[in-house]
Amino acid sequence: MVLIDTNVLLDLVTDDPVWAEWSVRQLEAASLRGRLVVNDVIYAELSIGYGRIEDLDSMLLAAGIAVEPLPRAALFLAGKVFQRYRAAGGIRNGVLPDFFIGAHAAVAGVPLLTRDVQRYRSYFPSVALIFPQA
Repeated sequence: MVLIDTNVLLDLVTDDPVWAEWSVRQLEAASLRGRLVVNDVIYAELSIGYGRIEDLDSMLLAAGIAVEPLPRAALFLAGKVFQRYRAAGGIRNGVLPDFFIGAHAAVAGVPLLTRDVQRYRSYFPSVALIFPQA
């Protein structure tokens, strides 16, 4: 199983001129490693770009991506890591989804395909990241 971060899928659906090609190649490679998965949070973030649930579900089906619920252990871990982030001076309010995603990958012991590396590396060092190499 490989967890796919929202930004990688947005590269596809928006045909991002900088990242779409990289994201397509990485999704193809990841599919050889295991089942491609998004969780509830990633699904919710993706839904912003769709007018109908059927359209989003159709895109995920066509891409061979399953939706997995967040395990309760990941929810707990996300809250604890977010608490540590805030105690260390983190003030951005919109980062909690990243903690849910990182915690899911950590608890499930699966790699995360993403372009946002820094926060995942800092707060989820056990997670294997698939990301753009410089």
